[in-house]
Amino acid sequence: MLLFLLRRLGAGVVLVWVIATLTFFLTSLTGSDPARRILGPTAGLDQVAAKTAELGLDRPVLERYWDWLTGALRGDLGTSWFTNAPVGGLIGDALPVSLSLVIAATVLTAAVSIALGVVAAVRGGWLDGLLQTISTVAFAVPNFLVGLLLSLVFAVELGLFPALGYTPLAEDPGAWLASIALPAIALAIGAIATVATQTRGSMIDVLQQDYVRTLRSRGLPARSVLLKHALRNAAPASLTVLSLQFIALISGAVVIEKVFGLNGLGERATSAAGQGDVPLVLGIVVVAVVVVVVVNLVVDLALGWLNPKVRIA
Repeated sequence: MLLFLLRRLGAGVVLVWVIATLTFFLTSLTGSDPARRILGPTAGLDQVAAKTAELGLDRPVLERYWDWLTGALRGDLGTSWFTNAPVGGLIGDALPVSLSLVIAATVLTAAVSIALGVVAAVRGGWLDGLLQTISTVAFAVPNFLVGLLLSLVFAVELGLFPALGYTPLAEDPGAWLASIALPAIALAIGAIATVATQTRGSMIDVLQQDYVRTLRSRGLPARSVLLKHALRNAAPASLTVLSLQFIALISGAVVIEKVFGLNGLGERATSAAGQGDVPLVLGIVVVAVVVVVVVNLVVDLALGWLNPKVRIA
């Protein structure tokens, strides 16, 4: 198991390096003039040249890449070109917002989708058909539209939740939960439809296996057969889909953060990309890939715990 973890960790490190390197060189080949963009169209040529030298853009690209890479390995992601603030600080302020939103949406997705999938697989009939219909509709509706509707009804009309803004968890847990409730629901709708459908299919396959019929014939309680045996064997497929949905939720959070006025990584990323703030873009890319690698590692561990064949492999 330790060798398995080391291999996964090594692959994750290589992935982070490859993605960061590609992003660095792609942003260096855009042909734009960051110094001119920072100073504005009225700046003189001498001012632009001085700003270019200050940013280090007059140096060879490989030299700039090496300086950035060695700095990143020390934990220094550079300084924003437009705010002169450390990139690490800007990301550190925004990361808790995005993680709160995505984790809350993932927990909601797991709880609701597994319950719906299991009930649909066990009960079948009209309930199964209803789940299929709801899943199709939920998957087709854009999450930003769901967010706008939730905000209009529950925040503006009923006043049950704040329409905009984010409250840190350490400051007020109740206000924190209220500030991410609607965004998390809006973000999770499509993921719930996908994971619930996968859970339903996996449970139907498992419930048709011979060992399940054998357990039932021996008189084991239906709840025990369902939860201890069938659900555990159906969980790996659902967990894999849930991990993929977590990655999709990270990208989907960009739009939801805009709708609810949350200053998370999505807002930082769109602003930095629009301005051409390369150090901030690179920092966000690195942090996002690290989060994805960590999530995949956790999922691999969970799959190993659920399925002994994975541990042996």
